[in-house]
Amino acid sequence: MNKINPLLAAFQQTSYPLGGHGKRNIQVLIDALQDVDGLTDGDTYGNGKLIEDFQAEMATFLGKESAVFFPSGTMAQQIALRIWCDRKGNKKVAYHPLSHLEIHEEDGLKELHHIQPILLGEKDRLIRLEDVQQLDEDVACILLELPQREIGGQLPEYEELTQISAYCRSRGIHLHLDGARLYEILPYYQKSAHEICELFDSVYISFYKGIGGIAGAILAGDETFTKESKVWKRRHGGDLISLYPYIVSASHYFKQRVDKMGQYYEGAVELAARYNQVPGIVTNPVQPVTNMFHVHIQMPKEKMESLLISLYEATGVGLTHYVKEINESSCCYEVSIGDRYASVPKDELEKAFALLESQMRENRV
Repeated sequence: MNKINPLLAAFQQTSYPLGGHGKRNIQVLIDALQDVDGLTDGDTYGNGKLIEDFQAEMATFLGKESAVFFPSGTMAQQIALRIWCDRKGNKKVAYHPLSHLEIHEEDGLKELHHIQPILLGEKDRLIRLEDVQQLDEDVACILLELPQREIGGQLPEYEELTQISAYCRSRGIHLHLDGARLYEILPYYQKSAHEICELFDSVYISFYKGIGGIAGAILAGDETFTKESKVWKRRHGGDLISLYPYIVSASHYFKQRVDKMGQYYEGAVELAARYNQVPGIVTNPVQPVTNMFHVHIQMPKEKMESLLISLYEATGVGLTHYVKEINESSCCYEVSIGDRYASVPKDELEKAFALLESQMRENRV
């Protein structure tokens, strides 16, 4: 039997975990079902009022002609890129070196669709307009992830985003949005989802990340695009006989949380500022542009884990459930603010950070 990581075990015992919305247990589904009539018909193989109404609602929210519900974003995005490649008769796409498709999908795009990715830009920074302009490969599509999770949730300025969109359209390059966390960028840009999505030919959004549903995704675009996506969804085995548990939870938590993204963003800015007062710690970005950021610590991973466990036991405040090694002398972790943060008493949070400051001064190498 696998032993639980000591840091995770300590985190799970804290009274005030800072990140996310709460535990991902079965109660998440039970709560979503509370206001649903038990006699409501479920969907069947992608058809039925339940799924069709939700798809229409999401198409309107995104400002697209049509939308299709998928069980996973991995499936949705591979299909989107396949469609654009087939349209252009070109099996090349471009995306960031740390795109989800490149580092988390076991080369699914290459093995299943024989699509060749062109890594655009550098892994430690955003894709810039000049990267797109200087691309010397003929590609069918460029994928942009907003925000760029693996580098702390960074975002380009909106003006640059519009310039990238205009350049792609002038060159006949399709532009796809990896918008798994689309809702989370709206407060910073001060734009609607509709305004952002009109810059892209196709859009994917997730319902389990910032929204906190069980699983599921939407892929949106014009009617011809989504009609093709349904064929590929069937080929991928994505037309489960019923998807209603995912749809019900997606709808429930979307309505509950989509208008709270500004609150989460403000919490992230506040918390990052406090982290940056601690010696040996810096956040990336220094001032967050979404509700997420990365915490970088000048301390070996094992030593930081031990420090955090003692802090959790002393204060009951949980900063993170994991720490990732960067090198022998530094480590990092991700913070994503959701419902939990607002319920943490400010005095308890300050006690935890005062202790963190003291421990960092005593333990820094």
